[in-house]
Amino acid sequence: MEHIVPCQAKRNILFYNFCMINVLFAERLKGLREEKCVSREELASALNVSVRLISYWENAKRECTFEMLITIANYFACTIDYLLGRTDY
Repeated sequence: MEHIVPCQAKRNILFYNFCMINVLFAERLKGLREEKCVSREELASALNVSVRLISYWENAKRECTFEMLITIANYFACTIDYLLGRTDY
């Protein structure tokens, strides 16, 4: 049986939470984009980023900056908490 020291266990929990937030963000971003009938190209143009970066975000392969998170929330008229999965509205 593997022995995990408290510090390592805490890092594992933080990493898990971080990964879950990234996955929730990816799902919420794609869901909002599809709900509003916005293509990746249109969203990329509005946010001044590449279509590939939108794809990376939607597939949880990259993170966006805090400033971009605010811009996305403003674009979709939703809260940052919603984008990060902290609320359901």
